[in-house]
Amino acid sequence: MRFPGQESDFGSVLLGSANDPVRRQRIRIQLLITVSLLTANAIGAGMAILLVVVGIPEPSVLEAQFWWVNFIVVPVYVGIAFCFGWVVGTTRVLRKLRWALRDERPSPKQARDALRAPWTLTRMQLGLWLVADVLFTLCYGIQDPGLIPKIVLVIGLSGAVVCAISYLLTEFSLRPVAAQALETGITRRSRLRTRGMLSWVLGSGIPIVGMMLVVLFAVFRDDTTKTDVFIAIMVLGATALFTGLLLNYLSIDAIKAPVGSVRQAMTRVEGGDTDVRVVVYDGTEIGDLQRGFNLMVGGLGERERMRDLFGRHVGREVAEAALAQNPELGGAERVVAVVFIDVIGSTTLAASRPPNEVVDLLNRFFAVVVTAVERHHGLVNKFEGDAVLAVFGAPLELDDTATEALAAAREISIDLAADVPELAAGIGVSHGPVVAGNVGAIQRFEYTVIGDAVNEAARLSELAKKDPTRPLASGRAVTAATTAEAAHWDWQEKTELRGRSEVTEVHAAKHPPTV
Repeated sequence: MRFPGQESDFGSVLLGSANDPVRRQRIRIQLLITVSLLTANAIGAGMAILLVVVGIPEPSVLEAQFWWVNFIVVPVYVGIAFCFGWVVGTTRVLRKLRWALRDERPSPKQARDALRAPWTLTRMQLGLWLVADVLFTLCYGIQDPGLIPKIVLVIGLSGAVVCAISYLLTEFSLRPVAAQALETGITRRSRLRTRGMLSWVLGSGIPIVGMMLVVLFAVFRDDTTKTDVFIAIMVLGATALFTGLLLNYLSIDAIKAPVGSVRQAMTRVEGGDTDVRVVVYDGTEIGDLQRGFNLMVGGLGERERMRDLFGRHVGREVAEAALAQNPELGGAERVVAVVFIDVIGSTTLAASRPPNEVVDLLNRFFAVVVTAVERHHGLVNKFEGDAVLAVFGAPLELDDTATEALAAAREISIDLAADVPELAAGIGVSHGPVVAGNVGAIQRFEYTVIGDAVNEAARLSELAKKDPTRPLASGRAVTAATTAEAAHWDWQEKTELRGRSEVTEVHAAKHPPTV
């Protein structure tokens, strides 16, 4: 059902796409059902003629006494049956599927009827072939009772094969409708085991039974020759090979198509696309596989969204570390660099501007800070109102924390002046040992750093507000940095910052700061 290298939402290019217009889909389904029924009945008729004339030649139906059956009864019934099966059968089924052809959501009963549609058409074909079996057996049997077993066997075998082919082909044709029905959440209507057994019984089992009956008839008929038995067995064997191959191909393709759609979707998921979904159109356990895949990918997509949201809240490095191991309360001592940025005059700003405008302004300010910090491999640890605490060297190790922090501070100062001229901020940089880890309660905690370096950076940012164009850094930070970075900073003074007993050597970025 699928051409090599070509794919579709429903497993075959013949069925088009789930996004096709409703009118095109309706015409395609009607055409496929008609072709399916014609194909199945043509195969059945060809089998019946071959078996009657060649496979089981005796007793013969080509005698003159059977002219009225061969040239009147058989052609007339075939014509009537064809018109009835095609017009009445397809019209009846499509009438029940009118909701699908109008792109409407089905009721539970309509959904069940849609999944039964292949069986409905198959039962109709079965009824027509049973009538043919009874009618032809009576007509031939009136003239020659010896033909009764032959006609019953041949028409019954051919009708069984027609029903199997009709079911598999109409099930294929109605995949788009089945997909819409299965969207309602209705449970599957058939099983893989039933489909497999049906293919074996009708494709191989019944022809084998036919061979056994031919041998049995030969035992009780004195006029049956070895040649007759040989020809009958060969024809029935060839029939079994053909029908078995055809039915098994159709049955296997009905499994391969949905599995193939899942395989292709899995390839896209491996490539990072978690928005992919497969159309659930199979009513067996394979449909459960398709549905399960969609649920799995939906869960993966939700997990990725949560992961992204988590990373935005706590920082990507913290998120990755938390996901890699079970987070626990407490921390470890690390030597880090800390940058503290605090907006000047935020209270006046909030009182003089509308709230929406203040939020927009702060978001622009935060965007500048986050961009610069991440460019220098730091972590924006937290937003404290209109202030930002950035850490370099935790939770991920960093080769040169002081250099990266000082460079980020200078870059922030330059970018704020250019991109957010409405705001000014004091920027302080410090360097030293801190305890980095999870602080809070087991039910709710956050990753942060605690230590004198954090306090020193905050006090330096207050001092830097006197001249916000020049970030300030501690002597320890400048000393720990590379010579090239230290050259961008001038010694200012020694001072005792508020809340600290130690004297801090204060360095300021050269004026104007340069990157």
